[in-house]
Amino acid sequence: MIRRVMPRLPAALTLCMIVKNEERNLLRCLDSVRSLTSEFIIVDTGSTDRTPDIAAENGAELIPFDFTVVDFAAARNHAIDRARGEWILMLDADETLDPESAPKIEELVAVGENAGYFLERHNRSSDSDKSFTDYVVRLFPNQPNHRYRGRVHEIIDTSILSGGGRLHKTDIRIDHSFSSDPEARRRKNHWYIKILKEEIAADPSDDSRLDFLAAEYHQLEMFDEATEIAERIVQMRPLDPRAHLFVGVYHLMYKPDLVRARADFNQALKLRPGYAEALSFLKLVDERERATCLP
Repeated sequence: MIRRVMPRLPAALTLCMIVKNEERNLLRCLDSVRSLTSEFIIVDTGSTDRTPDIAAENGAELIPFDFTVVDFAAARNHAIDRARGEWILMLDADETLDPESAPKIEELVAVGENAGYFLERHNRSSDSDKSFTDYVVRLFPNQPNHRYRGRVHEIIDTSILSGGGRLHKTDIRIDHSFSSDPEARRRKNHWYIKILKEEIAADPSDDSRLDFLAAEYHQLEMFDEATEIAERIVQMRPLDPRAHLFVGVYHLMYKPDLVRARADFNQALKLRPGYAEALSFLKLVDERERATCLP
């Protein structure tokens, strides 16, 4: 069966990337999207291996970027600034687009809605056959107001919404292979925590940075610190049921403080009646309270 080809797609879509020392991964990533576009905009933050050569050999526009001050949003936005396509597909070098997802991107680009699309990312470490899935906005229109924010854990979702766009979840799949080196992961966690704290100090009103800070502490199993941040998030977003749910989980699982956990889950339910996750955790609170009453 011959797949329908949309002639304008190569001109309509640009692949944007930021890279550093990705000679092992870059070609595989580029090959995975070659049927969709021939415009590759690659921002290089200081490679010392063959990454620049591989980019040049594959017709990419390579742009050196001063990364003395770590700012992933600025690097991604620099790539977008150079893109000529009407749409942006943003990938990292250790990610590849699943071949069966290419036609789905064609269809979304052809529709041309002012929307950002969550792609289904399958993450697998180098020493495991197991994977976990998350969703990331990686396909969006190339518009002047669509720009990333955040020096680390950079996001574009907010700017799409504030520009009148919408966000849609898709089953477009990207595969992400990452290093399993636990010490390298810990160093990165601590590095990100330092930068997130700098961002929070510069703009204490930006509660999105707190979400990522709590996640970094959680990955390091620094649960007291993660709980403290979750409590700060609730103070800043008192009408957010998910914020109450998450702080309740920390009070239940890591403090533990069953009284506070029950109050957290009840507040989540008050804000979102019928909240299934909150109801489930309340049952767990009941079970633990009964267990503590046993002789």
